[in-house]
Amino acid sequence: MYKEQFIRAIHGKRKIILTFYSKEDGRFLSRKCAPMDYGPSRRAKQKNDRYHVWDYESDTQKHTLSVNPEQISDIQFLEENFEPAEFITWDTVSSPWFIPRDWGPHS
Repeated sequence: MYKEQFIRAIHGKRKIILTFYSKEDGRFLSRKCAPMDYGPSRRAKQKNDRYHVWDYESDTQKHTLSVNPEQISDIQFLEENFEPAEFITWDTVSSPWFIPRDWGPHS
């Protein structure tokens, strides 16, 4: 439902407000995030496509969320930009993105 807009936000480096059901918290949460990728999780047992985001507002620490599409109730696309260097600390050559993008050295 949100996939095409989400991918445009990746390319445009635009922040989003993601509203999703948190299994850990047992309720819906809304977080300001940077859209990172769309595709299967490398860590999860289920290899279905997910929305991968950088959560700027985590209650414990800033971190990556991988959210199943059925957990999402809304995505608001903001005019606010992000810089990939804010959170990308790994080698994207050895762990490449599912969605190709032009993020300079973080592509």
